[in-house]
Amino acid sequence: MLYSALAFLAGITFFQTLGELPAESCYWLAAALSLVLMKSRLLRASGFAVAGFLWAWWFALQVLQARLPDGLEGVDIAVEGRVLGLPERTGDGTRRFLFRIERYRDTGDWRILELPVRLSWYRDAPDIHAGERWSLRVRLKQPRGFANPGGFDYERWLFSRGIRATGYVRRSTTNRRIDATQRYVDVARWRESLAQRIVATGGDPASNALLTALAVGVRSGISQQQWEILRRTGTNHLIAISGLHVGLVAGLVFLATRKGWSRLGAAQHWPAPRVAAVFAMIAAFCYAMLAGFEVPAQRAMIMVCVWMLTRYWCAAQSPWRVWAIALWIVLLLDPLSVLAAGFWLSFAAVGWIFYLTWGRFGRLSRWRRTCMVQFGLVLGLTPLLWLWFHQVSVIAPLANLVAIPWIGLLVVPLLLIGVAMLVLWPAAGQLVVAGAGHLLGALWFILERLACLPATVMALPAVPIPVLALLGLGLAGVLAARGMPARLAGLALVAAAGCFRPERPAAGELWFTLLDVGQGLAAVIETPNHVLVYDAGAAFPGGFNAGAAAVAPYLVHRGYRRIDRLVISHSDNDHSGGAEAVFSALDVQRIDSGEPQALGWARSTACRAGMQWAWDQIAFEYLAPFDRATGNNASCVLRVEAPDGRVLLLAGDIERPVEHQLVTAVPERLAADILVVPHHGSRTSSTPAFVDAAHPQLALFATGYRNRFGFPKPQVVRRYADIGAYLLNSADSGAIRIRLKRGEPLAAHEYRRQKRRYWH
Repeated sequence: MLYSALAFLAGITFFQTLGELPAESCYWLAAALSLVLMKSRLLRASGFAVAGFLWAWWFALQVLQARLPDGLEGVDIAVEGRVLGLPERTGDGTRRFLFRIERYRDTGDWRILELPVRLSWYRDAPDIHAGERWSLRVRLKQPRGFANPGGFDYERWLFSRGIRATGYVRRSTTNRRIDATQRYVDVARWRESLAQRIVATGGDPASNALLTALAVGVRSGISQQQWEILRRTGTNHLIAISGLHVGLVAGLVFLATRKGWSRLGAAQHWPAPRVAAVFAMIAAFCYAMLAGFEVPAQRAMIMVCVWMLTRYWCAAQSPWRVWAIALWIVLLLDPLSVLAAGFWLSFAAVGWIFYLTWGRFGRLSRWRRTCMVQFGLVLGLTPLLWLWFHQVSVIAPLANLVAIPWIGLLVVPLLLIGVAMLVLWPAAGQLVVAGAGHLLGALWFILERLACLPATVMALPAVPIPVLALLGLGLAGVLAARGMPARLAGLALVAAAGCFRPERPAAGELWFTLLDVGQGLAAVIETPNHVLVYDAGAAFPGGFNAGAAAVAPYLVHRGYRRIDRLVISHSDNDHSGGAEAVFSALDVQRIDSGEPQALGWARSTACRAGMQWAWDQIAFEYLAPFDRATGNNASCVLRVEAPDGRVLLLAGDIERPVEHQLVTAVPERLAADILVVPHHGSRTSSTPAFVDAAHPQLALFATGYRNRFGFPKPQVVRRYADIGAYLLNSADSGAIRIRLKRGEPLAAHEYRRQKRRYWH
């Protein structure tokens, strides 16, 4: 059972790494191969792996069948459909919600279109509730996200949830509610109602946000500051309906029911363990339903049910067999769940608990066993945390030692009692929920103090998966129940994995990366011993920040904790908005800016024409601004020259006047092998004289996919094409990486092409 489940998982996981779907004619050949392999005992695991591959293939085809027709992308269309899940409200009042389109209007006629989409409603969005049917005017686009090393894969996240388009609601008099929620019974509506009741208790908003997450799995109200505290203490897995909570609630219900049933004297008709098992399964199902059946809660519910059924039939069951059955069921229900970190962390955590406690129960006290499990879990999950998040909380064992029993045994049971009473007896329910809030507040006080400790989070660079697998095997040896040889071998493997170091430029080399930050600019220049960041993308009132979402993760991915120089070309939001987040996340030694007076969060130096410096044989020079310019024309124009004479030129958002000044004053300094095109390819820049003077081999456009400005403009693109430049656009290529190595030709690597997956 265990080996077949792992083989099935391996087949599903391998399928998710494909860049293209296999030819459909191969499907039945693979099915026949799977049946043949399963007949042999030695090859049965291979047969299950092929079966997993086929199951993932079939499931992916069902999701991919729903797609946005090409003619509907980027145009206003009238649609009708139903709100799915719980709508979220962001800090600026925007509503975000899942919406299943049922039909759309095409040239006066309604056409059927079954399509799940994710919509945003900006500016004066009305109250939207789960289950409602709406008629909306929307503008949609294909699923699209940033494509950067170390960054969040938004397209994968959308695909794993079956979301096939994104967009926003247009302002229109035809936007209206068709059917109210009361006509539609839905789990999401029930969850939303309970969330509203918790908020209506009148407690502290920050505390209510955490209570809502614990009660119904709604985390949209948790602030960035709260998430940061949870991240630094390694307790973010607790502030949701996790598998741990489901298991604890089921266990408490089992114990309470068994004791109560025995005292009622009814055990002679129905044995107390059987009745308790039934109630525990009901409790696990209801609590998992409150979580919207997320994978961790799903896994816990299945394991509880399997375990309780064995208690019901008085049959002993191996913990690993229960784990394997849960894995089988989750994968059969949704093979796309392997695309989420929660799937791997959830099953790995339970697996490590089994491994850490196997064979040790009789030799350790309960306190020592608890401490061992906490520290062992942090160590055991390190490879997965490293792979998915590039960081590990150093104080997580201590924080979880307090937080897990506090939340699982005190806060959650009291909160669930309070939520039930909010429905039956609102006044009493408010008091009970308030009590749960006070208990949570006491824990939060401790977590805040722990988060303030220095060096609580260890940032980790990207490493190859084989290195992480080596680390995992080593940790399994170190944490083995018995045997000094196994532990020594484990230490040797851990030491071998720890010897890995991120690749760095060699002497005289220059590495350049133009990041994909949508409609904005962010770039990183690496030399053997220094790193420079040029701009950091945009930040928006709704909470999105390109510096935190793309720039800082890329630098951590590359293993950098320090930035030697942060250049903020000018104060426009699409260049400077994310800079403060980068400044907060890393140790920034110096900041240069074309408009230093606009930076209220840090001291900076004005960049001026003629300023020069050198790092590791690489020459840096500002060519502009010449005087006290403002706006786009205040942009720092940075020229970077490698030892072999090849030149990189970053021109910010300069427009015609500054281009004319540069062509007149320093035409010989404009010649560049690589040019980041001024102002994203706007008509106000890239004059013929400037393009001729720069004459780049490689012209890079930093733009957003289907941006509202229409950048880059066709006439500007033609201008660079006419001089023979090779053109790349971050909207199409994702991050563009260039390594200037002595004696090697100029070549650009497009991250979106290199890391392509079949759902892109």
